[in-house]
Amino acid sequence: MPTRLPKTADDILKLGDPRLYLTCEPVEEADWELLVDWIAQLREAMQDVRRRYGFGRGIAAPQLGILKRLIYIEIEEPLVLIKPTVVTLSEERFTLWDDCMSFPNLLVEVERHRSITLSYLNLEGQQCETTFQDDRAELVQHEFDHLEGILCTMRARDARSFRWR
Repeated sequence: MPTRLPKTADDILKLGDPRLYLTCEPVEEADWELLVDWIAQLREAMQDVRRRYGFGRGIAAPQLGILKRLIYIEIEEPLVLIKPTVVTLSEERFTLWDDCMSFPNLLVEVERHRSITLSYLNLEGQQCETTFQDDRAELVQHEFDHLEGILCTMRARDARSFRWR
Protein backbone atom coordinates (compact mmCIF):
# COMPACT_ATOMS: atom_id res chain seq x y z
CA MET A 1 0.00 0.00 0.00
CA PRO A 2 1.47 3.41 -0.95
CA THR A 3 2.36 5.86 1.78
CA ARG A 4 -0.02 8.81 2.07
CA LEU A 5 1.60 12.20 1.55
CA PRO A 6 1.01 14.65 4.39
CA LYS A 7 -1.45 17.46 3.67
CA THR A 8 -0.28 21.06 3.57
CA ALA A 9 -1.82 24.52 3.18
CA ASP A 10 -1.42 24.01 -0.57
CA ASP A 11 -3.96 21.15 -0.45
CA ILE A 12 -6.70 23.39 0.99
CA LEU A 13 -9.29 24.32 -1.63
CA LYS A 14 -9.11 28.02 -2.47
CA LEU A 15 -11.84 30.62 -2.91
CA GLY A 16 -13.67 29.96 -6.16
CA ASP A 17 -13.29 26.18 -6.14
CA PRO A 18 -16.83 24.91 -6.81
CA ARG A 19 -16.51 22.14 -4.19
CA LEU A 20 -16.47 24.77 -1.43
CA TYR A 21 -20.06 25.69 -2.30
CA LEU A 22 -21.49 22.16 -1.99
CA THR A 23 -23.53 20.88 0.95
CA CYS A 24 -21.69 18.00 2.60
CA GLU A 25 -23.04 14.50 3.11
CA PRO A 26 -23.23 12.87 6.56
CA VAL A 27 -20.40 10.64 7.73
CA GLU A 28 -21.83 7.15 7.22
CA GLU A 29 -20.99 3.93 9.04
CA ALA A 30 -18.84 2.83 6.07
CA ASP A 31 -16.78 6.06 6.44
CA TRP A 32 -15.70 5.38 10.05
CA GLU A 33 -12.63 3.42 8.97
CA LEU A 34 -11.49 6.53 7.03
CA LEU A 35 -11.98 8.98 9.92
CA VAL A 36 -8.53 8.56 11.47
CA ASP A 37 -6.88 9.35 8.14
CA TRP A 38 -9.22 12.27 7.40
CA ILE A 39 -8.58 13.77 10.84
CA ALA A 40 -4.82 13.42 10.37
CA GLN A 41 -5.08 15.20 7.02
CA LEU A 42 -7.12 18.04 8.53
CA ARG A 43 -4.66 18.40 11.42
CA GLU A 44 -1.62 18.42 9.10
CA ALA A 45 -3.09 21.03 6.77
CA MET A 46 -4.15 23.25 9.68
CA GLN A 47 -0.73 23.04 11.31
CA ASP A 48 0.90 24.05 8.03
CA VAL A 49 -1.42 27.07 7.81
CA ARG A 50 -0.39 27.99 11.36
CA ARG A 51 3.28 27.82 10.37
CA ARG A 52 2.82 29.82 7.17
CA TYR A 53 0.18 32.37 8.14
CA GLY A 54 0.06 32.43 11.93
CA PHE A 55 -3.59 31.49 12.39
CA GLY A 56 -5.81 28.42 12.39
CA ARG A 57 -7.96 26.94 15.15
CA GLY A 58 -10.26 24.74 13.09
CA ILE A 59 -10.82 23.27 9.67
CA ALA A 60 -13.78 21.61 7.98
CA ALA A 61 -13.43 18.47 5.86
CA PRO A 62 -14.71 20.08 2.63
CA GLN A 63 -11.73 22.44 2.67
CA LEU A 64 -9.64 19.39 1.74
CA GLY A 65 -12.22 18.14 -0.75
CA ILE A 66 -13.67 15.62 1.72
CA LEU A 67 -17.35 16.40 1.26
CA LYS A 68 -18.44 14.97 4.61
CA ARG A 69 -19.90 16.60 7.72
CA LEU A 70 -16.69 16.60 9.76
CA ILE A 71 -14.94 19.41 11.66
CA TYR A 72 -11.55 19.35 13.36
CA ILE A 73 -10.78 21.97 16.02
CA GLU A 74 -7.57 22.30 17.98
CA ILE A 75 -7.23 24.98 20.63
CA GLU A 76 -6.06 23.52 23.97
CA GLU A 77 -6.81 19.99 22.81
CA PRO A 78 -8.27 18.40 19.68
CA LEU A 79 -12.03 18.29 19.24
CA VAL A 80 -13.65 16.29 16.45
CA LEU A 81 -17.26 17.04 15.49
CA ILE A 82 -18.84 14.30 13.38
CA LYS A 83 -22.23 14.98 11.76
CA PRO A 84 -22.80 18.19 13.73
CA THR A 85 -26.23 19.80 13.78
CA VAL A 86 -27.28 23.14 15.25
CA VAL A 87 -29.48 22.83 18.33
CA THR A 88 -29.73 26.53 19.27
CA LEU A 89 -28.30 29.90 18.31
CA SER A 90 -28.35 32.89 20.65
CA GLU A 91 -30.27 35.98 19.65
CA GLU A 92 -27.33 38.10 20.78
CA ARG A 93 -24.79 38.67 18.01
CA PHE A 94 -21.41 40.33 17.58
CA THR A 95 -19.28 41.60 14.71
CA LEU A 96 -15.73 40.55 13.94
CA TRP A 97 -13.13 40.24 11.18
CA ASP A 98 -13.15 36.60 10.07
CA ASP A 99 -10.36 34.77 8.30
CA CYS A 100 -10.33 31.49 6.40
CA MET A 101 -7.71 28.99 5.30
CA SER A 102 -9.30 28.95 1.84
CA PHE A 103 -8.27 32.62 1.40
CA PRO A 104 -5.58 33.18 4.03
CA ASN A 105 -4.73 36.80 3.25
CA LEU A 106 -8.30 38.12 3.17
CA LEU A 107 -10.33 39.24 6.20
CA VAL A 108 -14.12 39.55 6.04
CA GLU A 109 -16.26 41.50 8.50
CA VAL A 110 -19.18 39.30 9.53
CA GLU A 111 -21.82 39.10 12.23
CA ARG A 112 -22.06 35.91 14.29
CA HIS A 113 -24.20 34.59 17.13
CA ARG A 114 -22.70 35.04 20.60
CA SER A 115 -23.36 31.35 21.40
CA ILE A 116 -24.25 28.17 19.57
CA THR A 117 -25.17 24.70 20.80
CA LEU A 118 -24.26 21.77 18.56
CA SER A 119 -25.20 18.13 18.69
CA TYR A 120 -22.57 15.81 17.18
CA LEU A 121 -20.89 12.44 17.42
CA ASN A 122 -17.44 12.11 18.98
CA LEU A 123 -14.77 9.66 17.81
CA GLU A 124 -16.25 6.92 19.99
CA GLY A 125 -19.58 7.35 18.19
CA GLN A 126 -21.26 8.82 21.27
CA GLN A 127 -23.86 11.56 20.86
CA CYS A 128 -22.65 14.82 22.44
CA GLU A 129 -24.08 18.29 22.87
CA THR A 130 -21.89 21.30 23.57
CA THR A 131 -22.55 25.02 23.87
CA PHE A 132 -19.80 27.26 22.49
CA GLN A 133 -19.48 30.92 23.51
CA ASP A 134 -17.91 34.04 22.01
CA ASP A 135 -14.74 33.32 19.97
CA ARG A 136 -15.37 29.57 20.03
CA ALA A 137 -18.97 30.12 18.94
CA GLU A 138 -17.67 32.20 16.03
CA LEU A 139 -15.19 29.47 15.10
CA VAL A 140 -17.80 26.70 15.21
CA GLN A 141 -20.24 28.76 13.12
CA HIS A 142 -17.52 29.42 10.53
CA GLU A 143 -16.62 25.73 10.26
CA PHE A 144 -20.26 24.61 10.29
CA ASP A 145 -20.95 27.02 7.42
CA HIS A 146 -18.32 25.16 5.37
CA LEU A 147 -20.41 21.99 5.74
CA GLU A 148 -23.36 23.89 4.26
CA GLY A 149 -21.33 25.28 1.33
CA ILE A 150 -21.26 28.77 2.83
CA LEU A 151 -18.10 30.88 2.99
CA CYS A 152 -17.68 33.91 5.24
CA THR A 153 -17.44 36.02 2.06
CA MET A 154 -21.12 35.20 1.60
CA ARG A 155 -21.85 36.54 5.11
CA ALA A 156 -20.00 39.85 4.68
CA ARG A 157 -21.80 42.73 6.40
CA ASP A 158 -21.66 44.86 3.25
CA ALA A 159 -19.60 45.47 0.11
CA ARG A 160 -16.90 47.28 2.13
CA SER A 161 -16.40 44.44 4.65
CA PHE A 162 -13.20 43.09 3.09
CA ARG A 163 -9.56 43.87 3.79
CA TRP A 164 -6.14 42.34 3.24
CA ARG A 165 -4.40 40.83 6.23
